[in-house]
Amino acid sequence: MAKKKPEDRSKALDLAVSAIQKQFGRGAVMFLECATADDVAVAIETLAVRGAPAIGIAAAFGVAMASKEGRKAAFDASKRLVRTRPTAVNLFWALRRMEERMTSLSDDGLFENLIAEAGLILADDLECNRAMGCAGAELLPPACTVITHCNAGALATGGHGTALGVIRSARETGKDVKVFSCETRPVLQGARLTVWELLEDGFDVTLICDNMAGSLMKKGGIDAVIVGADRIASNGDTANKIGTYPLAVLARHHGIPFYVAAPLSTIDPGLSSGRDIPIEERKAEEVKRLPGGGMLPDDYTVWNPAFDVTDGDLISAIITEKGVLRPPYGPAISALFPKED
Repeated sequence: MAKKKPEDRSKALDLAVSAIQKQFGRGAVMFLECATADDVAVAIETLAVRGAPAIGIAAAFGVAMASKEGRKAAFDASKRLVRTRPTAVNLFWALRRMEERMTSLSDDGLFENLIAEAGLILADDLECNRAMGCAGAELLPPACTVITHCNAGALATGGHGTALGVIRSARETGKDVKVFSCETRPVLQGARLTVWELLEDGFDVTLICDNMAGSLMKKGGIDAVIVGADRIASNGDTANKIGTYPLAVLARHHGIPFYVAAPLSTIDPGLSSGRDIPIEERKAEEVKRLPGGGMLPDDYTVWNPAFDVTDGDLISAIITEKGVLRPPYGPAISALFPKED
């Protein structure tokens, strides 16, 4: 039987999701089981797994699963997985860590040791998110209203979340936090995932279209914008979901602090600026798909970058597990990544 291409499996996944939603409603919780490294790769490519930390964690388990077939299969899996998404640096960080661990291991017990290593990556991420949450919670006033974009919560990480982790931790300290979530076109991660997460946790959350954020800020009452990140350059320039940059510009215009929450594994000290961050461009169908299932005509030309880059000078602070970084970010980031002699 011919092997299905990623785009074919993506269409099949879309059909399955639509069928489940029709039967159980749009609040249905679904789990995708990946039995092979290739299953993990397709899940990442089709956004069934998304969010920079979650991508790295899933890839690590993909390599570990492949090691059942031996060391070569595990290295081949790493080569396959590294091609899935070009922007999220956590993917490359996790795969390097798994390859380094493989190099230090004998064939005896390879699978068990690599599963344990992937588990450590998962546990480390949750610990980082908790630390970031505590550090970031201190930046928010006792009663506050924040805007967030895309999904930087438990569904995008090993748990708790980066941007949503700050919000969760703030409430754990007794602060009253209200949230406006941008829908995040074209795939609607904010509408489908962030709002769902926050409602499940009992937050006061309101969904807005991406182009409503400026009017909301102009009305007043927004205390902060908090987002996650997919890659941060050594000068603080930050790649995140498309639509983040205009939010930062609007926040600066309206005098609202703009915070980025991300673990050190999202920082790429080898890149001097955001100009060097590769930006993934995705298929036109994501933009052409209309609410209700319709599609725009085939002859429409579409530009669909998955991410944009926010200049470091628009970011009020970068929240990490090692504390809160303030501009200028170059010296602050260099101190966290000392060069080896």
